[in-house]
Amino acid sequence: MVDTDSGWDGRGGRGQRGARDTRGARAADAIPNLRVAGPDSRVTGPDSRVDGPDSRVAGPDRRTALPGRRAALPGRRAAAVSLVALAALATGCGPGTATGAQDASPPVRPTQAAAPSPTRTAPVTDDAKPRTAPPPPSPSASTAPPAPAPAPTTARPAPEPSTAPPPRVLMRTGSESDRVRELQARLRQIGHFGRNPTGYYGSVTADAVRSFQAKRSLPVTGSTDEVTWQRLLAMTRVPKAAELRPPTERPVAAPDERCLKGRVLCISKNSRTLAWMIDGKVVSAMDVRFGSEYTPTREGVFEVFWKSRDHVSTLYDTPMPYALFFSGGQAVHYSADFAANGYGGASHGCVNVRDKKKVAALFDQVRTGDKVVVYW
Repeated sequence: MVDTDSGWDGRGGRGQRGARDTRGARAADAIPNLRVAGPDSRVTGPDSRVDGPDSRVAGPDRRTALPGRRAALPGRRAAAVSLVALAALATGCGPGTATGAQDASPPVRPTQAAAPSPTRTAPVTDDAKPRTAPPPPSPSASTAPPAPAPAPTTARPAPEPSTAPPPRVLMRTGSESDRVRELQARLRQIGHFGRNPTGYYGSVTADAVRSFQAKRSLPVTGSTDEVTWQRLLAMTRVPKAAELRPPTERPVAAPDERCLKGRVLCISKNSRTLAWMIDGKVVSAMDVRFGSEYTPTREGVFEVFWKSRDHVSTLYDTPMPYALFFSGGQAVHYSADFAANGYGGASHGCVNVRDKKKVAALFDQVRTGDKVVVYW
């Protein structure tokens, strides 16, 4: 039995208000198993009905239905909140603070992607690139043309030390030969040797070789190696016989009148020469030097009393080859020191000869008893 006087038609509330009540019920039905607590109404699931046709209002008094209608208001608010929650879940955002569906703000789009995890290796897409301005390129990545390479220096590299063996030495201090005589004659041609050749390689010859080497930018050793010798040969001519064996370095002095007869060794201290003379004629001449002021060579007329080809001094322990003794321990003999050092030295009273070949020939010609004249 339906009460027509109360305005209840069995479908809902009266007029438009009844229609609004049914929207709240439909919203609740749209969410399965959603439970909305209200003061007078309870929704337990899709099968729950609010104000349905089978609902009964206690008593015929219409005022008893007012609490039921008022109780429906909290149910509608719960339904509206449910709609907002449903919309929020659909957009993927967290729950908001809006009170109605029409007040819900759209989800905020992030303005910048979150920084990737240090261990993440996923490829970066265009959407993941930062929207800020990219950092300025590094100098190494600049597109400016590279600086030109410095021009190569023109300084020459230091020459590496040569590993070639040094040239072979042909003559050195102490050497004595015809080649030494030729060396001296050739050095004299170009002004490096100021004496007549003697054939002995002494300090004077070594100094002359050093002078030649220094002027030609050769290693200054004082010894005559193959390079020095070939350079000297290219600059000089073959010496003549008179250049190789001149009679003496100095002009022979006019002989003393005591030298004009017989076989005489005529020795002049003034000219520092020795002339081997037979009957006033000079057979050979040679340079000589004498003793110092403390051991002077005696002057006068003597005769050869002893000949010793390979003599060695017992007093000074020095060689005296081709010795011709004429006064005590004084003799005419070859002196290697004289050949090497020239007139820079002196003897102990003997008459030194520096040309070994000449004194050797003299030794063979002179006999015991021949006269010796020493004078100024």
